[in-house]
Amino acid sequence: MRKTDLVLGAVVLCMAASPTLAQGSGAGWPVKPMRLVMPNAPGTGTDTLGRIVAQYLGEELGQQLVVDNRAGAGGVLGMNIGRNAAPDGYTLIYSSPPALTVAPFVQKQQPFDPMKDFAYISTIGITPNVLIVNASLGVKSVVDLIELARAKKGALNMSSSGNGSQSHLAGALLQNIGRFESLHVPFKGGGAVPSVMSGESHWSINPAPSSLGLIRAGKVVALAHTLPRRTPLLPDMPSIAESIPKYNYSAWNGIIAPAKTPQPILDRLHKALVATMARAEVKAAFAAQATEIVVSTPAEFRALVQETIASNIKLVKALGLQVD
Repeated sequence: MRKTDLVLGAVVLCMAASPTLAQGSGAGWPVKPMRLVMPNAPGTGTDTLGRIVAQYLGEELGQQLVVDNRAGAGGVLGMNIGRNAAPDGYTLIYSSPPALTVAPFVQKQQPFDPMKDFAYISTIGITPNVLIVNASLGVKSVVDLIELARAKKGALNMSSSGNGSQSHLAGALLQNIGRFESLHVPFKGGGAVPSVMSGESHWSINPAPSSLGLIRAGKVVALAHTLPRRTPLLPDMPSIAESIPKYNYSAWNGIIAPAKTPQPILDRLHKALVATMARAEVKAAFAAQATEIVVSTPAEFRALVQETIASNIKLVKALGLQVD
């Protein structure tokens, strides 16, 4: 046997005995189905967006990407499952502000560190929230609602998806800047929007996908959205900022992975995710959910998370929010 044959054989044997070596370089990955941990319940607007991404990102990578819903504790349950998964590229985590930038800071003991426990891949989009009111309230604008709430002196109810949820903080910020008060009524799951339709609650601010159907059916009245400027995805709907300057509370969405996921795999994931979000099918599906596609570099995504944490911590402290 020639010397070169011996050397090649040794290399092959070495790789076979050390799969992590090949995996660490990203060679051959992925070779089996992957999962996308979703810290939200099935059927929510976030879950809908996640399933769109999972289908087409899986096609880009040549492997099935299965959505694994792990809702609970404001998203902490799913985030912890993702954080503790093997950093081998086969577990991704769908992230949005409530689970990543609010939930860990309203617990008595911080369950995870958003900046140290995850590797950032890319944002995928920004979803506006929509301010809706019960039709019988008779208000037609943000200013109408604020004037009525001030006159009622806290008698109007504001529903949310729970303490520390996106809808809670978005509504609290509007009250803070608009200088009025409403009674906060938290609901579990997707009860906040139906409560406005039934009249159990007077108003609420929720992700656009969760209320568009009721708005189009005339079941609730949409007053404005929470992006800082008008968007073609919600034509003819003004922004709250047009009435309340500087108001801006919309949700970014992004994909992250457990910390220590090999860099070659992260690089390939970023490339595949950018390609996914450029697909015509994904653009159409996101537009139907009133979500703007926004991709970023990992560094830009990390900076956005840091900025969001700083902003939300101020709001959480102002509300005195803490969950046992």
